[in-house]
Amino acid sequence: MAVIITHILAANWLRCCKLAANMIVLWLAAILFSCDGKAEYVSHQGSAEGTTYKITYSPPAAGERYEEDIVQLLQRFSESLSTYIPTSLISRINRNVPDVEIDDYFRTVFVKSAEVNRASSGAFDITIAPIVNLWGFGFTSNTPDIDPAKIDSLLQFVGMDKVRIVGNRVEKDSPGVMLDVNAIAKGYSVDVVANFLKSKRCKNYLVEIGGEIVARGVNASGKPWRVGIDRPADRAIPGQNLQAIVALDNKALATSGNYRRFFEKDGVKYAHSIDVKTGYPVNHNLLSVTIVADDCITADAWATVCMVSGLDKTRTLLANHPELEALLIYSDTQGNYQIEVTKGLKSAVSK
Repeated sequence: MAVIITHILAANWLRCCKLAANMIVLWLAAILFSCDGKAEYVSHQGSAEGTTYKITYSPPAAGERYEEDIVQLLQRFSESLSTYIPTSLISRINRNVPDVEIDDYFRTVFVKSAEVNRASSGAFDITIAPIVNLWGFGFTSNTPDIDPAKIDSLLQFVGMDKVRIVGNRVEKDSPGVMLDVNAIAKGYSVDVVANFLKSKRCKNYLVEIGGEIVARGVNASGKPWRVGIDRPADRAIPGQNLQAIVALDNKALATSGNYRRFFEKDGVKYAHSIDVKTGYPVNHNLLSVTIVADDCITADAWATVCMVSGLDKTRTLLANHPELEALLIYSDTQGNYQIEVTKGLKSAVSK
């Protein structure tokens, strides 16, 4: 997970105000100023869908605020793509409710998912939902069920070739096909908020939702935004122990790792990254992947691809996709943490 490195974000937040209608909590922070007093920066944070967000921006005109607009924007986004909201668009599609028409949010995520699926030889697949739910990592409240027969029976519903968009509707080969876009939707939500700020003529801003980030322009000190990458220790507290710091220059960043979401049974650790070909959690020495790309939907999807693929395959994938930069954290044969950074990102990484 990534955390923002700046003294500005250590400001005291005001008490929260809970919005019962959409379960979004919003804190409004003090107005922030750069060192020379010229640029006004506004920062606020909140929570939605079980994760948190922090947004800092410099409005084009003094006094302009977009907090309520962003809350409403995230609410509409969740009503489309959240598998945890029973009435959302994607939840109704998963339940095979007839005549459900998709919106632009769903279409964008589906098209991007299909693109990454092809480019990754199937490693990224949003039809993994039935398997993820079986392992207890999905949107149902299932207790992990490690039954090879059940896993095999559910694999028949996995595959992007089993679902498609026709007009404004989703067609499935079988009612058992279900979609889980949590490995890409969070990154896309960051892009949605960032594009909103851009539409308001903001030039300097940082949007962070659940550790996925878009940074544009500079911070209140007039310097590039700096983002901390957590050391991938099991159940580590975000921001407590950093492995590296990345300076972002008009880029997006997403991190995927198996060190927070996992369970242990009979002495075996099962991580939340699932191999779509086997239906089982992956087991390799790649602990954390941070991808830097032009937009966060791309960074989020490819971070997942790399975590599923493992270290060696990830090196090959990155060599074939020079548009992506990456910071990889893995364990060596002695169990020590090692960092590997792609060439184009090296000058931006420090510790």
